[in-house]
Amino acid sequence: MPPYSPGRRAVLGGLLGAFALTGCGTLRGKPKVREWNLFGGGDGARLLQIHQQYVAEHPDVAFQAHTLAWGPPFYTKLAMSAAGGRAPEVATMHMSRIKGFSPTTMLDPIPVELLNAAGIQQSDFLPATWDRCVVDGKLYAVPLDQHPFVLYYNTEICKKAGLLGPDGKIKPVKGVTAFLDMLRAVKSVTGKYAVSVDTTSPWRLWYTLYGQLEGKFFNEDSTQLVLDDAKALEALDLIAKLASEGLTPRSANYAALVAQFSNGDAGMSFNGEWEVTTYQTAKLPFSMAPFPVVYDVPKFQGDSHTFVLPHQSHRNADDTKATIEYIAWMLKHSAEWAAGGHIPAYQPVVKSTEYLNLKPQAEYRSVAPNVLYDPDAWFSGSGAQLENEAAAAFSGIASGQATPKAALAQFKAATQKLLDTPSPV
Repeated sequence: MPPYSPGRRAVLGGLLGAFALTGCGTLRGKPKVREWNLFGGGDGARLLQIHQQYVAEHPDVAFQAHTLAWGPPFYTKLAMSAAGGRAPEVATMHMSRIKGFSPTTMLDPIPVELLNAAGIQQSDFLPATWDRCVVDGKLYAVPLDQHPFVLYYNTEICKKAGLLGPDGKIKPVKGVTAFLDMLRAVKSVTGKYAVSVDTTSPWRLWYTLYGQLEGKFFNEDSTQLVLDDAKALEALDLIAKLASEGLTPRSANYAALVAQFSNGDAGMSFNGEWEVTTYQTAKLPFSMAPFPVVYDVPKFQGDSHTFVLPHQSHRNADDTKATIEYIAWMLKHSAEWAAGGHIPAYQPVVKSTEYLNLKPQAEYRSVAPNVLYDPDAWFSGSGAQLENEAAAAFSGIASGQATPKAALAQFKAATQKLLDTPSPV
C-alpha cells in the first residue's frame, strides 16, 4: 500500500499509543502480547477498533499495539529489534518482504501445534498463500489477507457508457482490443480521462500486465535477472498508448489518482483495493471488480499482510501461547478487517455470510488464487527499493519523456545493481 500522510499517521499513532497505555493490563503474571504494525489511515483506524474488541474480550492478556511509519522505517526498526533479540511478540509484515528479511535469523518459526490448538489449520488457507510463508520447511508467517490490484468503476458513468450488464455490474472484458474499447467508451462520457492511475509509480500496473504475459523476473533462486524484454516492452508500450490517447493522465501521482476518480474526471481507477472506504465515505456511486485480463492469463499484482514472530533471544512460552491465540482471534474476526477492502486469507471467513454481504468488497474475491507477489529478493516487496527503481525508470513513459525501450534499459540496469549488492541483513 502507499504511504499515508504524516499528519494522519501521527494522529493515529497518538491514538494507538494511548490505547496501548489504557487498554492493557500491567499486573505481573499476565502473558504479554506487544504488537507492531504499519497501518495508517483507514486501515489503522479499523485496526484500532478491532483491537479494542480484542482487549475487551481478553482482560487476562497484557496487550500493547504500536503503529510505526509505513515502509522502510518500519522494516528497519523491526530488523534492528530482531537482530538484538529484543523484538515485540508479534508484528505485521508484507508477505513479499518475508524471504528478503532473512527469516531464519530475524524471525522465530510459528509454533504450528499452538496454531492448531487455537483452531487454525493449514487447510484454512489457499495452498499458494500458505506455501509462501514456509521457508526451509518451517512456517514463518500466518497470512491475514490479500490486497490485489483491482478495477474501481463509477456506476453512473459506466452505465452511460453501456458497460454494465443487467445485474448492474461491469461486463468483463478480455484482450487488448476489448480493454481499449472499454476505456474509450468511458472517456467519451467523462470528456476527460477513462481511468485514473498513478503514472509516477506504475509498478503495480506494469507488473500486472507483465504477469498476464507470463513474464519471468528472476530465476528460481533469485540470483539472476531473466526479464523477457519483448513481454516487458509490450506491457510498457500499452501504458504509453493509454497516456498518448488520453485514456489516462500524462502525469498523476497517488493523490491525483484518488482525486480524479472522486471528482468524475475519470470513470474508472486502477489501484489497490484499500481506497474503498475513501469512496464510500464520499458517497461516490461506484463498485469494484477484478482488473481485466488484458493478456494471456489472470494475474494481478498484490501482496498480503501477515503475522510474524520477530526474533527474541528468550521467548516466553506463556507470551507465545497468548500471541498465537491473538493471531487466531484476528483471523476469525477478519471479516471486520475485510470491510476496508482486503480479501481475508482465512477461508472460513471468505465463505461466511458476513463477508459475502460486503459490497463491493466481496466483488473481486475470485482473484485471490491469482495474486502476483513481487519477485523474491532482499530489495523487493511493498515499499522496497525495486518499486522505487521502477518508478524512477517508468514514470517518464506516460509523460512522453522516456521511451519504453530506454525506460526498460534503465530499470534492468538498476535491478542488476541491486542484485549484485549483498543483502544488509
